[in-house]
Amino acid sequence: MPTEVAAYAYDMRRLTRARYAVAAVFCVHGAVTGSFATRIPWIQDHAGVSAGQLGLALAFPAIGASLAMPLAGAVSHRYGARTALRGLLALWTLSLALPALSPHVYALCATLFVYGAAAGMSDVAMNALGVEVENRLDRSIMSGLHGMWSVGALLGSAAGTVAAHLGSDARLHHLLASAVLTVVGLLACQGVLDLRGSADEEPPPRFALPPKAAVVIGAIGFCGVFAEGASLDWSAVYLRDVLGTSAGLAAASTTAFALTMAVARLAGDRVVDRFGPVRTVRVGGVLATAGGVLVVLAPHPAAAMAGFGCIGLGIAVVVPLAFAAAGRSGTNPSQSIAGVATITYTSGLIAPSAIGGIADLTSLVASFGLVTVLAFGLVLGAGVLRGSARGPAPAAPGASGARTPAPAPDLRARRGGAPPSA
Repeated sequence: MPTEVAAYAYDMRRLTRARYAVAAVFCVHGAVTGSFATRIPWIQDHAGVSAGQLGLALAFPAIGASLAMPLAGAVSHRYGARTALRGLLALWTLSLALPALSPHVYALCATLFVYGAAAGMSDVAMNALGVEVENRLDRSIMSGLHGMWSVGALLGSAAGTVAAHLGSDARLHHLLASAVLTVVGLLACQGVLDLRGSADEEPPPRFALPPKAAVVIGAIGFCGVFAEGASLDWSAVYLRDVLGTSAGLAAASTTAFALTMAVARLAGDRVVDRFGPVRTVRVGGVLATAGGVLVVLAPHPAAAMAGFGCIGLGIAVVVPLAFAAAGRSGTNPSQSIAGVATITYTSGLIAPSAIGGIADLTSLVASFGLVTVLAFGLVLGAGVLRGSARGPAPAAPGASGARTPAPAPDLRARRGGAPPSA
């Protein structure tokens, strides 16, 4: 019928707009991280903190994120997904300006706690909306969204590198970056889906333990994020200390790893759509495991760099697929996503220190033996993603009942772009 065709075309246009809007949100989120990371040395000098004090302070973003993530569902339920994301993302972009203003270690810890809390809540909100759009489009987009986060991180770090090279004050740099990213983020949020729970629906709890399904899915994310954090933070050190490379080549390995991750995530959706999440993660686990073995046994820097590249390719889509699976498990997608996010943030927090601790007790080679074992865990545990096949879209973030608006059921189930027959 012509009316049905028109409704389908309108819905697809709206979903396509929402997809690009969420992608822009992911890019903005990543740009904040990249902007902050490049100015850590300046912040350390300005606050007058030692390396040990800086290490302690840098634990506070993960602590803040882990504590605040469960609140995202309640915020989305109360204000609606679009308004909640708009506010949480603005809080995240504005918090970028705080650490550079810290005059001492205590202020730095406090501002980084706020910074992490804003990061975690906005992370949950944008991933929940990404899963919703993916379900309604009935094709994988989460890998590409996380790829856009990586692109944003690269853009933010590139701008930060230029600012640092010019010797600019990080307070001014982050204030300007914060203002620009806030405006871009607010504009991007205009296009996301405006999901709301039904009026008679009970609001989600402010704090709740993650569901059992989210814990199982989070274990897969834990393995992937541990391998990612270890490779990003220690690949340069590994090449320099174990294989005796120059500082320039060692640094290039880290940049190459980050680029590999970004490219693989941007291309990952097509692979997931073709082979499914279980097979994709299982094959990726095999590739990452082979990369870990290559790193451990590498007789030459080129072999180790190839190994790190294989690890990056193998784990690139693990976290996006873990979020997607969490968003389809249970009756409260936002709570499940918050649970998986908390587990992955914890993995990212402990990975660098765990690698360093094992290296102190044994060797850096042994540390990457652990990374190899965890990579193999992806092969064994990929089956938990089997329940993430796309079906009817989940409830709005923080909701378990009706949603507004929603496409007609007979249209949502269709795949591709072909409209229903007239």
